[in-house]
Amino acid sequence: MCARLSPHPRFAATEDETNRRRIVPTSVAPLGIFPREDADWLMRVASVEGSATIDRDTVLSPVAQDIRRMLQERGASFFVDIARVTGHLQSQVEDALWELSAAGVVTADGFDNLRALLDPKRRQGREKSRRPRHGAGRWSLLVSDRASENPAGQAARQFLRRYGVVFRDLLARETLSPSWRDLLVQYRRMEFQGEIRGGRFVDGFVGEQFALPEAVESLRAMRRDRDQKSDSGEIRLSAADPLNLVGVILPGPRVPSSPTNYVVFRNGVAVRSGEASVAEVKYAT
Repeated sequence: MCARLSPHPRFAATEDETNRRRIVPTSVAPLGIFPREDADWLMRVASVEGSATIDRDTVLSPVAQDIRRMLQERGASFFVDIARVTGHLQSQVEDALWELSAAGVVTADGFDNLRALLDPKRRQGREKSRRPRHGAGRWSLLVSDRASENPAGQAARQFLRRYGVVFRDLLARETLSPSWRDLLVQYRRMEFQGEIRGGRFVDGFVGEQFALPEAVESLRAMRRDRDQKSDSGEIRLSAADPLNLVGVILPGPRVPSSPTNYVVFRNGVAVRSGEASVAEVKYAT
């Protein structure tokens, strides 16, 4: 599932109504990819800070408003049905759907729906003036089940799966995260139940640390390899990967989270960074 989880800044309430501008479709909208079954608790975590408190129609274009109301009344719908029911041109529907996607209002069944809006090379025919080839998936409103239980517990487990070892400074850049106080309750409970380990796993940071048992074993194996001066080879990591922690908790200048940037690690230490060629980026995607 692909959608924007964090509330758009335009949805934030403001006393100065004259400064409230329309949402502009943009290709740099922060879209997340996540399993559909995780959508409820992720949206609950994302909406804790800065929940939408205004009428969304005030910052949406008229066509986007029509599509939002249509999806609210009729449910998930195909592109052709949206264009037919709303009576708008396909080009207008495309722009409005991307506006709603960038705003975090709608989601689609598959990636093809978004790719068709973003990538002009997916257009039908040879002429770029042709309309995009739309996928077979449907568009629907992005809504959460407020009855979803324990989003803090779900987030705590996700961070453990992502990093292996978790502590407060590590999560400083996580925008979709409960407070450390709430996470700490979950981690202490998991440690008491024997699911994870608590202790001091990473030097140089204050506060409690928690780790998965397999992460502890991996750290021990890495330390043995380092003591024996064995070379585990180089690992090249995209700078857009969450594990790009250079300049965050690892020493060195921060490497911007761009798909073209990369970081090379050797024995767990960042040794260099660089920028991939256009051909490499296209191959990776």
